[in-house]
Amino acid sequence: MGKKIRVLAINPGSTTTKIALFDDFDILFSTAVVHSPQDLSKFADIQDQLEYRTKMVAKSMAAHGYAMEDVDVYAGRGGGLRSVAGGVYTVTDLLAKHAATGMNGMHHPAQLGSQIAKKFADKYGKPAFIVNPPDVDEFSDVARVTGIKGLYRESHLHALNQKETAARFCASRGLKYEETNLIICHTGGGISITAHKKGQMIDSNDIIKGSGPMSPTRAGDLPYMKVLDLAYSGQYTKTELTNKLNRNGGLTDYFGTSDMDEVYELIKNGDSFVQLIVDGMIYQHAKYVGSMAAALKGKVDAIILTGGISNNAEFTKNLTEYISWIAEVVVMPGEYELQALASGAIRVLRGEVEAKEYTGVPVWGGFE
Repeated sequence: MGKKIRVLAINPGSTTTKIALFDDFDILFSTAVVHSPQDLSKFADIQDQLEYRTKMVAKSMAAHGYAMEDVDVYAGRGGGLRSVAGGVYTVTDLLAKHAATGMNGMHHPAQLGSQIAKKFADKYGKPAFIVNPPDVDEFSDVARVTGIKGLYRESHLHALNQKETAARFCASRGLKYEETNLIICHTGGGISITAHKKGQMIDSNDIIKGSGPMSPTRAGDLPYMKVLDLAYSGQYTKTELTNKLNRNGGLTDYFGTSDMDEVYELIKNGDSFVQLIVDGMIYQHAKYVGSMAAALKGKVDAIILTGGISNNAEFTKNLTEYISWIAEVVVMPGEYELQALASGAIRVLRGEVEAKEYTGVPVWGGFE
């Protein structure tokens, strides 16, 4: 056994920055630095939060009694990039620049992960990586087709947790990911339900541009003519309607909360309308699982439920009743994103995989 590799994993989210320090796969500490609405309101946009979040990570390390210079490698959540193949990528100047710009056309705190990692790596002379960013695109061509020429479906999903969950499941069963067909449901504030075919995520709903089942914060699939009516009603600016669809939709729009425990408490108190809406959300999940089974032509080795909502036994029980006829349903609650970041960095430094270089050239650029 060689010297253990110390990895700092950094995962910025909408209201928290999750960080964990690892010695190989042993967690020395893990925490979520909470950013209040008051703190974040000081910044005009997400990119302006970079220095603030970087300082919060450094303060958290110091508070737990660890020195930043003792870290061997920094691993940050990716985001803001043009589409890439799955894998581990070195955080280069180009990658950090594209993340800062939001080259994928969307802005999310995840794009800060690579930049924070690079700041520390540059300061202390260590490497920085990202692992399976949200911009991973392994779609089959047929999955991209829509009914409008030139408007095609893109891959935006919880690639980091999806890939790590698949790897952990396959390892637990003595299977090879590259030889296995899975449907993985990442259920949280955002939901991605994905068909994994022999190591490739060939189809999924779009968590950024908007498709899939409703979630605690997102509206999901809607009748598009009615969305057009809303857009031209004069009631909303583009930003306001975007927020209603992608941040304040779903359960938040119905009940003013995205907390599933709070929602189920309303059901326990006898609110039949809340029960109906939750049942509808579960029903929509099940339909998407069915569509991914069709994408795999019915050859499904297992369906895996992961993400925060999968901690709720009532939710997983009701969803399983809809989908267990397709394949075995396995519940792997929570998420493994920090562990996935550490694992990717460790594999590169141990020479088990080679880090890829981000080129900025999309893996798919259209049919025409």
